[in-house]
Amino acid sequence: MSMQKTLKNTISAQGLGLHTGRNISVTLRPAPVDSGVTFRRVDLADAAAIRALPENVTSTTLATTLGRGENRVSTVEHLMAALSALGVDNLTVEADGPELPVFDGSADEWVRLIGEAGLADLSAPRRFLKVTRPYKITAGDKSIEVRPARQFSVEAHIDFGGAIGRHCFFYTDSEAAFVCEISRSRTFCRLQDVEMMHSQGLAKGGSLDNAVVVGDDGILNPGGLRYDDEFVRHKILDFIGDMAMAGNRIMGHFIIHKPGHELNRRFLASALAQPGLLEETGAEKHRPREAARRLISRLPLSLDDALAPVGL
Repeated sequence: MSMQKTLKNTISAQGLGLHTGRNISVTLRPAPVDSGVTFRRVDLADAAAIRALPENVTSTTLATTLGRGENRVSTVEHLMAALSALGVDNLTVEADGPELPVFDGSADEWVRLIGEAGLADLSAPRRFLKVTRPYKITAGDKSIEVRPARQFSVEAHIDFGGAIGRHCFFYTDSEAAFVCEISRSRTFCRLQDVEMMHSQGLAKGGSLDNAVVVGDDGILNPGGLRYDDEFVRHKILDFIGDMAMAGNRIMGHFIIHKPGHELNRRFLASALAQPGLLEETGAEKHRPREAARRLISRLPLSLDDALAPVGL
């Protein structure tokens, strides 16, 4: 039986926030059984803890943001992906600002921190969400489809033209595959999008040290790409993090075309609201679906992803 896990030790780090440009301190603390992953703003007096669940996603513009009003934490997807892939079910994340550090634009530093802190078994079995039938949503030329499978896997396709180009990648969930194939892939954007982001007050901390920037003539980063298909691998990284918002690991095979944070959020909320689509296994059923059903109409799918930079 697979048991729930948390960190063995508390660990802290500092780094720049991609969008605010602020130096952010973050602390990862062990948490008890069935508490899930929660975020706390330690710089806000009496700020409530925010659990990483679909109903708490408030924005998907260039990152996934959790919270309400001023009490929010953005750019959580890379940490959420690392926690899911490395088997951390319960954790308290404390941050002294409105976003998490971006580090080098990948999940590599989160993997290192989790490895340094170590994992500890808890006294309850892990829960899973088993996909019972095929399900798909589309938005223009973008789509996410899931089919029944015995574990989490992703077949990803992108086609953005230019220097980014067309790529596909197949990922089957395991700690080794995540660390070796996915975790080091960095967020990316086109050079032409940088000015637009700055005009929106975003990407103030962005640089060639924490993002792949693509110009008309190719990659601007002096070291080039870490993988020839780094762009599609990063899309899988973001997708893993956004699907981790389900609260329990999903057992299903996903086929994703040009995904983004908003489509990911929309898919997860819609899937959770479908009667019988995701069957909870591994322990007594406890997760209500009503919150997910209400979420469907709260944040309608928009053109934000289509108009936003292709990466991030």
